Amino acid sequence: MTVEVRAAGINPVDYKLFSGTFGPSDATALPLSVGREAAGSSPRWVRTPRPGGPLAVGDEVVVFPANGGYAESITVPAAAVVPSRRTCPGRGLRPAARGATAVHAIAVLGGFGQGDTVLVHGASGSVGQLLVQLAVREGATVIGTAAERNHELVRGLGAIPVAYGPGLEDRVRAAASKPVTAAVDTVGTEEAIDVSLAVLADPDRLVTIASPRPGVRRIGGGPGADPGTEIRSNAWRTLLPLAAAGDLKLPVTRTYPLAEAADAVRFVKRVTRRARSCCCPRAEHSSDHKADLGIDLGLVRGTKRPGLFGS
Repeated sequence: MTVEVRAAGINPVDYKLFSGTFGPSDATALPLSVGREAAGSSPRWVRTPRPGGPLAVGDEVVVFPANGGYAESITVPAAAVVPSRRTCPGRGLRPAARGATAVHAIAVLGGFGQGDTVLVHGASGSVGQLLVQLAVREGATVIGTAAERNHELVRGLGAIPVAYGPGLEDRVRAAASKPVTAAVDTVGTEEAIDVSLAVLADPDRLVTIASPRPGVRRIGGGPGADPGTEIRSNAWRTLLPLAAAGDLKLPVTRTYPLAEAADAVRFVKRVTRRARSCCCPRAEHSSDHKADLGIDLGLVRGTKRPGLFGS
């Protein structure tokens, strides 16, 4: 089905794709469609069987996974489109890609419960914030690594913050009233993997989205990673109702017009993992997109342009 795009998320995977990190970087990769998530509206009635039921003209929708979301309209499988306002009336967060990663990590670890103590590396990052919130909702005790300037943020999400750096293992053990039973690495450092393996009784309950270390389960994109296609495509069933209830938060940090989309991508790549940016076509759309169509790390609206990221 075709969706009129109002906003498309900017994620780290986007620049990893067009930079060649996750594939060829020469002309063989072209044309390359960029944008894994989008939000917009249905331009016509859609009765095709799909996860959220039929759609009427103008219904607000979220598209994930998308292929080429940086566009004025995109045509995607009906299964990738779910109602937005019906699922999340009046709520701002649309945590598509980052939220799907968090749901995937929890699923491959078998879920969490009240007996779990979970170590989240990078708890103040976009994936980390969602992981913390979801794990806390499941009853787990969460210990989150973060820079000291972000400890109040992590604490506000319900986790016990600890500073990374030398002595991290000791700080984790001191913060844990019970043995650590699961760990999720969102930063990919040697320290994160080493400390996780040191405090875990079962090394199989460690998952990473960033470390290439052999023998450690990796999810998401890149060589050797488990893509979790089915889990991620259904993650909205968990995420959007929670966002609707105001129980899942991931604010948008900055907005850009489409003409500055390259700057938006550079911003997401350059700043800390906790930043979210968004691009909007006109000033009058800015507040609507931030309030109603905020998706993860960023928003872009408009027409795809050749060479958009060439500068």
